[in-house]
Amino acid sequence: MPKIEYEHELEQHIEVINPKMYKVLLLNDDYTSMDFVMNVLMSIFRKNEQEAYTIMMKVHKEGRAVCGIYTYEIAETKVAQVESVAKKNNFPLKAILEEE
Repeated sequence: MPKIEYEHELEQHIEVINPKMYKVLLLNDDYTSMDFVMNVLMSIFRKNEQEAYTIMMKVHKEGRAVCGIYTYEIAETKVAQVESVAKKNNFPLKAILEEE
């Protein structure tokens, strides 16, 4: 069988599109304890004690703070985890997501 030669090379152009990213924010309230917020930040958002304290104080003083930046699905899961653990512990702690 004869070898077939091509005059034109196939050009491939692949465009990589990064997914939109979303900030997860904790909102301040008058009932959730600072210790509970610290625990949420360390367990759900994997913050160390110092990072958790810094974020917790920002929530307390400014009314909200960013806990992390994730793809939509992960951000949505983090929000649901915060609200689930807060509800189980009888706290009104809320998390929201905002497009970055």
